[in-house]
Amino acid sequence: MITSKGYPCEDHKVITEDGYILTMQRIPHGRNTNSSTGDRPVVILQHGLLGESTNYLDNLANESLAYVLADAGADVWLSNSRGNTYSRAHTHLKPSQVVFWDWSFDEMARFDLPAVVDYVLAKSGQSQVIYVGHSQGTTIGFAGFSQNQTLASKIKLFVALAPVAKVAHIRGPYKLVGPYAYDLEFLTNLFGLGQFQPTTEFDKLMATDVCPHVTQLCTNLFFLHRGSSFHSLNQSRIPVYVAHNPAGTSAKNMVHFAQAIKTDTFQKYDYRSGEKNILHYGQPTPPAYHPENMTVPVAVFRGGDDWLADPQDIEWLLPKLQNLIYDKNIDHWEHIDFIFGLDAPELCYSVIVDLIFNKNSTLLTNQSNRNNTISVP
Repeated sequence: MITSKGYPCEDHKVITEDGYILTMQRIPHGRNTNSSTGDRPVVILQHGLLGESTNYLDNLANESLAYVLADAGADVWLSNSRGNTYSRAHTHLKPSQVVFWDWSFDEMARFDLPAVVDYVLAKSGQSQVIYVGHSQGTTIGFAGFSQNQTLASKIKLFVALAPVAKVAHIRGPYKLVGPYAYDLEFLTNLFGLGQFQPTTEFDKLMATDVCPHVTQLCTNLFFLHRGSSFHSLNQSRIPVYVAHNPAGTSAKNMVHFAQAIKTDTFQKYDYRSGEKNILHYGQPTPPAYHPENMTVPVAVFRGGDDWLADPQDIEWLLPKLQNLIYDKNIDHWEHIDFIFGLDAPELCYSVIVDLIFNKNSTLLTNQSNRNNTISVP
């Protein structure tokens, strides 16, 4: 996908502290730039739930964030979370073993994120990186950067696309799962065991509660959380999106999000009993994440019609971000418009380039005017 468009590409393997082998793709420079020309901003792109690195590559070169950043002069690294298509390897476990899938976004924040950042810094020779996350990519950012200050010190800027922390107001099919977040038998029948594999019961749920409302795209799970209208989506690229998504995750990760829906909290995985929580956390309840402890500069891009990163949940998050430097609301956008939207280069990517390269200082807000939100109808 990358080399066919005339860009250089490198594959890299990153080993986490708990043994997972993550594959990264690197675009060291654009088609018309040279890798040896000056110090380049180093950018890590992190996909969302059920996604993969191709989410930033699936549109044309002038429409995909990875290519746009490379052509602007950035050193671009595409990350893949454990369990997706490109990261199904371990130093001693196999994906066929249930234990391989014993993790949620807690482990992504604790192990994957530091491993990726440290690896990229070592290879690039830089002291800080710019981190761009979409959806779950922001979840692990808020979790990781708020609890690991050493990690946070290595982040120059955190660009949060469709930010997800609390999800109590989520709409669509995932909302239906929330009430059953602690019914282990129900969830196992629904999500499978180990790897997230939609079961017959899940298919029935989709058919009765979702497809009547989103008939056009209900055949593919990846699109079920995006919303009910598709005016910003490039319809001609749907076969490409479907070919790469969903890219996989663990059933435990899906349960973790179900717990967050039910409890209206942003906290670690709940093992459903005080004893098990004490074993894992040293306390009977899961520890909460505290995004207010994060000092990393954050630029937020959010959609007014986002079913997964609902505006009400984002309103809870924004006041907790003590170093919020930019906030843009795009009223008509849904959840995947941030990676696939036809108008994304104009409404979002051009601004990200300006922020990364400091091309327009008026974009940046400060503590005294942090609520000066830019809204695009």
